[in-house]
Amino acid sequence: ASYHLLVYHCLDVAAVGSLLLDPEKKLCQSLARQLELEPDWLQQWFTFCLMLHDVGKFARCFQNKVTGLSSELVPEVTGKKDIRHDSLGFTLWTNELCKLISDIIPSQKTQRSVHPWLEIVCGHHGKPPQPLRTVKTALVPEEDIPAAESFLREIAKHWLPDLTPLSSINKEGFKKSSWQLAGVAVLADWLGSDQSIFHYNSDIQPLPEYWKQTALPKAKEVLSKREFQPKAITPFRSIQDQFDFIRQPTPLQQFAQSVEIRQNPQLFILEDVTGAGKTEAAMVLVHRLLSQGLAEGLYVGLPTMATANGMYDRLKNSYRSLFQGSPKPSLVLAHGASQLSEDFQESIQLEDQQSDQTYAAGDQTASAYCNQWLADSRKKALLADVGVGTIDQVLLAVLPARHQSLRMLGLKGKVLLLDEVHAYDSYMRELLAALLQAHASQGGSVILLSATLPHQFRKALLDAYLKGRGLELESLPATKAYPLVSQACDQGFAEKQLSTRDSVKRQVKVKRLGDPAEAIELIIRSIEQGCCICWIRNTIGDARSAWQQLDDDPRIDSAKLTLFHSRFSMIDRQTIEGDVLKRFGKESGPEQRMGQVLIATQVVEQSLDLDFDSMISDLAPIDLLIQRAGRLQRHNRDVAGKRLENDQPDQRLTPCFYLLSPDPLQVHSDQWLKSVLPRIQGVYSHVGQLWLTARLLLEKQGFAMPEDARDLIEGVYGVKAQTDIPEQLQKASDDALAKDNARKNMGEFNCLKLESGYNWKSGGPANGWDEDTHIPTRLNEVETETIVIAVPDDNGHLHPLANTGNPKHFWRLSLLQLPVHEWEKASLLIPDDWSVEIERIKQQYPYLKYFQILPLVAETKHLYQSQGGWDLDRKPCGRRERSLPHY
Repeated sequence: ASYHLLVYHCLDVAAVGSLLLDPEKKLCQSLARQLELEPDWLQQWFTFCLMLHDVGKFARCFQNKVTGLSSELVPEVTGKKDIRHDSLGFTLWTNELCKLISDIIPSQKTQRSVHPWLEIVCGHHGKPPQPLRTVKTALVPEEDIPAAESFLREIAKHWLPDLTPLSSINKEGFKKSSWQLAGVAVLADWLGSDQSIFHYNSDIQPLPEYWKQTALPKAKEVLSKREFQPKAITPFRSIQDQFDFIRQPTPLQQFAQSVEIRQNPQLFILEDVTGAGKTEAAMVLVHRLLSQGLAEGLYVGLPTMATANGMYDRLKNSYRSLFQGSPKPSLVLAHGASQLSEDFQESIQLEDQQSDQTYAAGDQTASAYCNQWLADSRKKALLADVGVGTIDQVLLAVLPARHQSLRMLGLKGKVLLLDEVHAYDSYMRELLAALLQAHASQGGSVILLSATLPHQFRKALLDAYLKGRGLELESLPATKAYPLVSQACDQGFAEKQLSTRDSVKRQVKVKRLGDPAEAIELIIRSIEQGCCICWIRNTIGDARSAWQQLDDDPRIDSAKLTLFHSRFSMIDRQTIEGDVLKRFGKESGPEQRMGQVLIATQVVEQSLDLDFDSMISDLAPIDLLIQRAGRLQRHNRDVAGKRLENDQPDQRLTPCFYLLSPDPLQVHSDQWLKSVLPRIQGVYSHVGQLWLTARLLLEKQGFAMPEDARDLIEGVYGVKAQTDIPEQLQKASDDALAKDNARKNMGEFNCLKLESGYNWKSGGPANGWDEDTHIPTRLNEVETETIVIAVPDDNGHLHPLANTGNPKHFWRLSLLQLPVHEWEKASLLIPDDWSVEIERIKQQYPYLKYFQILPLVAETKHLYQSQGGWDLDRKPCGRRERSLPHY
């Protein structure tokens, strides 16, 4: 058939929704408890509502979006206002239809109680319908309204349940449940539009007959095909069942195996040193929560794409041990560049579907969304049994972004595991608190991992979760206990101090370097001694400057010098990251490590398991320095750099962490920091806390982990410590605090007003519902532009910079993020002659129209080199380019 009858599509979607809300499933039972309804009635009522989800499509203005399909369809009309069918449908119900069926629903009070349910199902395109004053300007009233009324009466005759329970619904429970019900509506619409199963059908038959013979069987088929069957959980026995490489559990892992798991949602915060096995301990808790029926799946959120890739790598071989039998559980990687992960691409199979015509700009068909959903792991991950991705994907659940309700639905029934929670700024922390509250309110459990957390932040996290459970933590006394596990549930709150195994205890000396020249000389000495060393710089400009200075030094073998920062194309970054892991990673040996030098920015701070003999760092906040120091002599080795087995003690010299910093005892003006690190305040603006960090580390001349963990964190972030900041640095510190508060307030402003329920006004004061790509999960200091680097051939055609790996990814692997102001300067260097070829490329590859294209031609090729990355200040006659090593 060339078209699908509207009434059939309405029943297709309702059939899928009916099965998603099977009264035997936990989702329906949980929502029914919250609403104080019987699960059977909830299924019947919401199925009826879903039959009306596309009632706005009875409007002639919608039917005429595609004309000429058949003479039997509605004839064309002109001059009608084009209104989105979701908003049109809701207003059609509230302003017209409910008045016409007073014989079916006689009570005006009952009619009004139906309104919010129709608002939910009409919001099936990912955001609530926008209120309209009238719909008649968009209708042919004498034909469109009777057609919609006729359909409503027909489905009411066969599927409308007794409406008496509507009056007993818990109002607060409804507001909470509305977000998940909206997600069910979105998902049902997508799955009910899967044209590989719900084929176009224009044969006329009675609706009950179509429901029984086609809609319900096809709905069962689509749920089976899309793997929405519940999975059986493997009973928990021991950590070794999931991680066979663990011989002796760490104290934290042993705690995870033995702690009492209450029969209600709970929050765990695990704080321990690097190498204590936090991830494995968390997965033990996940397994035990699943085993006790407190969850059915897992989402793991991490701060960066690199950390998400690393976690995906760790879980891909162990996650199936959580489940048993068939069907197999699904594992999905979720971030903006997941399509570039070959491991992930090999694990999924996508299929092409027929595409409907798009309705209008920003208003795609459900089939188009279904296609995108199958291909877009970011949205699908939260519905998979196990999802791994960036924190951004779950933060979008509490922002007024299209399809947030689908994310909220996906989180329901899952354990939310978040790693590196100390890495978020005040804006993201505000979103995180809203997320914890929302997840707790819908009965979810949470596990948070961090090396260390400031007391105030830990309390804010606990308060947010308990608030979602309707509870309150009266006080949280400061503690020096570390490692520490915090556990909160309906029965109360508990803390437990743990011990640390000897092999991960660390004693680190700290010495100050007062000038970058001292760092250069230290690197030379390390090379002469056959050691490997890393210098972490706070800005790309400083990293580039140090790398160039070392590259120009005749005492340095350039083949043993590596620069790593974020201004590399994706292909070069992947190559460098692999190279860095081989030179400095866990499995590296003396032949890879000897005399190697890495100059890097924060890209090595969290995401990579690296091990250096010696380390230099620019001054940074204390928690980040602790994180950086975790890469110093991370794995036990002999003096030559060979790995030692069975927890043998490290044979290298006592690790020394060199800190490039001005002297904290010599503060004579507000220029104290800039005298040594002139660019640092563009990255870390709180000068006072940087001063506290330097003073603390240099007074102690080092630190021991875990003994000093609390003193280090509270000595910088504690309320009392702030009174020690020198007067000369107070203004800059106050400015930084004001900026932090502004970001916090922006986070609060942007969050959904979840307590209002699923409606247009819940988007906040600005009613800011928008595409998820437009709603910020992070506030960037500098506006960025995504560019694609292209290289010309002899015939004047442009090709992607990337030319290794999977050819279908070459253009995406050539992407690079730049500050807008740098791109604007660079774009002026591109000769006008290339504009035609650039336009041809964008026509050939439509997704490139969202990016800028930089051809590396004579006038621009100095801007980017595969080893140095992007450098707007590099002169056209710069150094000879050296190729990157390949192993």
